[in-house]
Amino acid sequence: MTLQTILPPERALFGVPGGSKKRVLEFFSTFIAQNTPSLDSQEVFSRLIGRERLGSTGIGNGVAIPHARSPHCKTPLAGFLKLSEAVDFDAIDGDPVDLVFVLLVPEQADDTHLALLAEVAGVMNDADTRTRLRHCESQRELHDTLMDAIDRQAQHPDTPAP
Repeated sequence: MTLQTILPPERALFGVPGGSKKRVLEFFSTFIAQNTPSLDSQEVFSRLIGRERLGSTGIGNGVAIPHARSPHCKTPLAGFLKLSEAVDFDAIDGDPVDLVFVLLVPEQADDTHLALLAEVAGVMNDADTRTRLRHCESQRELHDTLMDAIDRQAQHPDTPAP
């Protein structure tokens, strides 16, 4: 299971309205439930917010990686949102977030969950990748840029981020 297989082009969303952390998570929950019949938007939202209550998933540098387990999620799912304006995500560095990588995994997917989170963190910790994502002008460009960054990370997983 890799990020390439769980992040199709239609789930790389460009110019998503921000507003607040809650609104961003509500937007994603509604979007993913509309496109995945087994998922309920309220249940997804509740699980993502529940995870945020344990501690912000804002990892710094304008990036957040909200994630949750769901008993209704059959296989891991990912979504990427480039927000039209940054929002306060209670990130560890205090900076607002404009790049949001969401992961939903099945209830029992412990190792998969951790491996996918590590892969996302590795990709999003790269300063060049973040800059390239922020300069994308379309959904296609956003997805292509992400896939390129994921490929580079997979080829050089031990290379420290600049």
